[in-house]
Amino acid sequence: MVRSNRSKGRAARAREGHPDLDVERLTTGWRRTEQRAGREWNVQPVSEVQAVKAYLCPGCGLDVEPGTAHLVAWRADGVLGDAADLAARRHWHTHCWRIGAR
Repeated sequence: MVRSNRSKGRAARAREGHPDLDVERLTTGWRRTEQRAGREWNVQPVSEVQAVKAYLCPGCGLDVEPGTAHLVAWRADGVLGDAADLAARRHWHTHCWRIGAR
């Protein structure tokens, strides 16, 4: 049987259906939870397009320049509550977070 390289077309794709979208995953921006130094951290990547301000990286003490992809990290298991943990979030260079610089 000869294989066709033509696309199936919109009607055929519609019959196949689409997988359900995970709205929570889309709205959290790929946020994940990591264990580090006996604590639980929420870690969320920030793309180059989203990075519009300069921040001070707590790992190396240098600026995270606007337009630089980086990570935002905050405690997931803090005792003062989610609002306090979110207010204490810090922007890290991806490399600094990966190597665990403090």
